[in-house]
Amino acid sequence: MNIGFDAKRYFYNLSGLGNYSRNIVSYLTENYPNNDYFLFKPNISNTLNFTLDNKLKIIEPEINNFSFKNSLWRTKGVLKEADFKKLDVFHGLSNELPIGIYKTSVKSVLSVHDLIFIRFAELYKFIDRKIYTWKIKKSCHEADKIIAISEQTKTDIVDFLNVKPEKIEVVYQGCNSFFFSKVEEFEKKKVQKKYSLPKDYILNVGTIEPRKNALLLVKAVFHSKIKIPLVIVGKNTTYTKEIQLYIAEKQMQKRVIILNDVSFQDLPAIYQGAKIFVYPSYFEGFGIPIVEAFNSKIPVIASDISIFKEVAADAAVFFENNNVESLSEKLIFLLNNKQEQLKFVNLGIKRAEFFMGDKISKDLMNIYKSIV
Repeated sequence: MNIGFDAKRYFYNLSGLGNYSRNIVSYLTENYPNNDYFLFKPNISNTLNFTLDNKLKIIEPEINNFSFKNSLWRTKGVLKEADFKKLDVFHGLSNELPIGIYKTSVKSVLSVHDLIFIRFAELYKFIDRKIYTWKIKKSCHEADKIIAISEQTKTDIVDFLNVKPEKIEVVYQGCNSFFFSKVEEFEKKKVQKKYSLPKDYILNVGTIEPRKNALLLVKAVFHSKIKIPLVIVGKNTTYTKEIQLYIAEKQMQKRVIILNDVSFQDLPAIYQGAKIFVYPSYFEGFGIPIVEAFNSKIPVIASDISIFKEVAADAAVFFENNNVESLSEKLIFLLNNKQEQLKFVNLGIKRAEFFMGDKISKDLMNIYKSIV
């Protein structure tokens, strides 16, 4: 089978959709090596610095194309590529497909991660929201099959976009295999020194933006009078300033460490060096860091939103969403109870089996075969 992928996020995003794209392609090439895989890359430069599997064929615009044409290539021009005609399936990995793909002989699959730009419209600029909504509506209409990354996302697609549920299959996300292996102690110490990390710490990982609610965690650390420092790892945004103002106001400079430029290769060591992982988001499409924490064998505290309950099941300690007092109580409870820590580590290890690459790739191949 010849399978193509919209590889924009694969090459240009370090986290989130980029990780999802790279993981999906990696799972498939590892478990189904006899297929041919094509990465449709919309620009001839600025790729991330990583080694490509030799099973992958890169398709990109001609060098002499104008830049404006390159920007449209992903949306329309990709359909004109000679190699595109050889495909059995084209998989849009991040909420969109080339316009008019339904008119070709190539079957299409669309991964939809979330509809946050519809559910929380106030978090997005008006024009961005309109463009995202138009693209995803058109792509869902034209796709032969839609993959929702959770039951929650499937429900949102049905409710917000009026898509028939039988067109949608749920296939969970996994995390990078970097998180599957135990990091040696010398490597942990090396990473600890590199980022000036304390011996023990609470960990939070994710883009530092309001929806992910890191400020709530900072407030909970303050109110609970916990002595163990908090380490926040994530992309810097304007929301970071709001957190830093609170830290300064409460004189918490020695109790909270914010790291913005962390190498992905160092993340497993940072996870495994933590006492607990906390994910306080008030809405998510999935929650990959929870799966990363499970594989890192550290206990998890998460807000009690529906998606986290779907992902973690009984393997996390839940606090009342957006409630400082509730999160403070759970922090104190888990940090002071080693038996409970071990219990949730073991539950997390078991739960992580639901998000392994072999299962995900099998589900994907069944979907591909069902439409070809």
